[in-house]
Amino acid sequence: MRLTTKGRRSGEPRSVILGYYDDGPNFVTMAMNGWGAPEPAWWLNLQADPEAVVELAGGIRREVVGRAAVGEERARLWQRWRELDDNLDGYAARRPHETAVVIFEPLAA
Repeated sequence: MRLTTKGRRSGEPRSVILGYYDDGPNFVTMAMNGWGAPEPAWWLNLQADPEAVVELAGGIRREVVGRAAVGEERARLWQRWRELDDNLDGYAARRPHETAVVIFEPLAA
């Protein structure tokens, strides 16, 4: 998916391509920067302003609100990532802090 956030300093649109999976009406991704220590800019932008736009294949465009999963919800979504990537925990161990599992929910009309 192509995620467009508002730059936290510039206020300008910033876009990035992210892997994701569907969880009901939501999209789920992880806030990682190539498994390096720094948080990705798109995640910092979302923390400053959680409203964003997601574009999917076929021209599907949705306005969303991004947030970090917590507690049991995070554990469930992380387990789903494990099913998609057998090496997930090994990669995540390279980071000095927990990798945020990010949920994009449809923006209420």
